[in-house]
Amino acid sequence: MSLIALGGVIGAGLFVGSGVVIGSTGPAAVISFLIAGVLTILIMRMLAEMTVARPALGSFYAYAREALGERAGFVVGWLYWYFFVIVVAIEAVAGGKLVQLWLPEVPLWAVNLVLLTTLALTNLVSARSYGEFEYWFSSIKVAAIVVFLFLGAIAILGWWPDSPGGLGNLTAHGGFAPHGVAAVLVAVVPCVGFYTGAEIVTIAAAESAEPRRAVANAMKSIILRVVAFYVLSVLVVVAVLPWNSPAIEVSPYAAVLQALKIPGAGTIMNVIVLTAVLSCLNSALYTSSRMLFALTRRGDAPRGLTKLSRSGVPRRALLAGTVVGYLSVIAAYVSPDLIFAFLVNSYGAVALFVYLIIAVSQVRLRKRLGPDGESQLALRMWLFPWLSYLTIALMVVVIAAMAVLPDTRSQFWLSLVTLAVVLVGYEVRRRKGAPQPG
Repeated sequence: MSLIALGGVIGAGLFVGSGVVIGSTGPAAVISFLIAGVLTILIMRMLAEMTVARPALGSFYAYAREALGERAGFVVGWLYWYFFVIVVAIEAVAGGKLVQLWLPEVPLWAVNLVLLTTLALTNLVSARSYGEFEYWFSSIKVAAIVVFLFLGAIAILGWWPDSPGGLGNLTAHGGFAPHGVAAVLVAVVPCVGFYTGAEIVTIAAAESAEPRRAVANAMKSIILRVVAFYVLSVLVVVAVLPWNSPAIEVSPYAAVLQALKIPGAGTIMNVIVLTAVLSCLNSALYTSSRMLFALTRRGDAPRGLTKLSRSGVPRRALLAGTVVGYLSVIAAYVSPDLIFAFLVNSYGAVALFVYLIIAVSQVRLRKRLGPDGESQLALRMWLFPWLSYLTIALMVVVIAAMAVLPDTRSQFWLSLVTLAVVLVGYEVRRRKGAPQPG
């Protein structure tokens, strides 16, 4: 379960996307990642409290429905499904481009089809099959980061050949925050997106033997590890190399390995990034299918998707997500600047909307418990209710920042279009009077 949570969080965003944040923030990107990590820890702690108290199919979809009503549950479920279906397409396209580095003669559409089909078949076998693949994917990523941190520590200490050592690069090129404090705070917005995926463990918990114990153990340890991986690895990058080095924005980790004169650094990082992409693709297929299946149980999605295989896999829901994901991949080739660009931008703020609803749901459900109910909680949100309120306020600030910042404004407004479409879908479902489970 811990490795599943790691697999959902450590993706290409860490290995490649972090370079963009460093380029716009400077060495202070470490602070941006730390702030975003703390916010993510708070959200996950709130979710863990609800999951340990009452494990449920669909996790926060069920909690939002219970706390805030049918509309909120419908919105959270479909937004989250849409988010991960688009992730399927994005990761498949990224994976295809990486594979083409070794097989340039194979067309991208064929590579994408093979990647999607292979991982879809893996998920179709059983939840255990998904877990085993994710175990190995995550193990490779974690091992790569640990080795990177070890090499970086040796270089910073000055023990690596021809390495000057020290932390001089943190202040030598315009200061620790060369673009000012505002840039540090602005960078928190994309950093929060990099952490998205830790919540997958609460969805997978429904299929584990001991969901309460699994979630409690995973949440207590995994988030701090993830934050440490992100923050410490970004610190290594900006300490070993000048933050304004052009190579950092292309691939920060490869740039460090090349600076240390590691043989085949580019190839090594391409393999690791491909592993991260496949891991996220694997997780996205699993998560989208389970959320869609959960939606069918309350009449929020077509009942035809409810059927389970003998191994307990919602195959129709999985195939639905795979097909939609591949249609989005086709859009990347047919209309990359219009349809695919719209899809990519229309999911940018969706995860933030979901996180905000998770936080509000926790406050509502916790208050309903009363003193007697609170005393029976095995895992609690810290300093309730004030820290919960602060978390909600911080999420609102991040979403508001996304709405006004030039680099994220289009994503926010197109994500609002996605939200509006889902709300219209709920009204259609409500007027049809979708049957409730008996």
